Amino acid sequence: MFAKIINACLFLMIISAGFSQESDFTYRPNEVKDSTKRSIKARAVGMINGDSVTVDYYSPAVRGRIIWGGLVPFGEVWVTGAHNATAIDFPKDIQIAGTTLRAGRYGFFTIPAKEEWIIILNKNWDQHLADDYDAKDDMLRVMVKPQKNEHTERLEYFIVPGKDSGGAIVVTWEKLRIELPFTLNK
Repeated sequence: MFAKIINACLFLMIISAGFSQESDFTYRPNEVKDSTKRSIKARAVGMINGDSVTVDYYSPAVRGRIIWGGLVPFGEVWVTGAHNATAIDFPKDIQIAGTTLRAGRYGFFTIPAKEEWIIILNKNWDQHLADDYDAKDDMLRVMVKPQKNEHTERLEYFIVPGKDSGGAIVVTWEKLRIELPFTLNK
């Protein structure tokens, strides 16, 4: 009898560990009671014409710091989040700025600057910060202009649907916003 109870407890612990891995992130880091100085593990999901595009990232907070040209230096590759590289999953082949990328998972990096940013999709999404970043693994580089935005305490990603199979990956933090338009192939 005692062995059955132990086995049942072990089974429940294993099952709950599997479920907790799915719930250890937040979908809206700016709506969470911010009681930690750590970067929050977050996920953005958006439906584009019935298909889901997913972004997994860590959301740092401003906390009174100088972000652009300070915590995030200009002219250097940034994981556009904290800790591990930000990862984006596309369920189908996509079109971005005239380039076709295969369905799959990509690292999302940026090179911030005062006037224009470079957005990079890199095939090496499984890395810590930009420690293993190598430009030879870049699948796409696109120039965008940052836009002014309301203050956003924590970095946050959004997948914004557009017309037909179009959409945009939007990143907001501090008082800036960048957008990367894309189209999923049908």
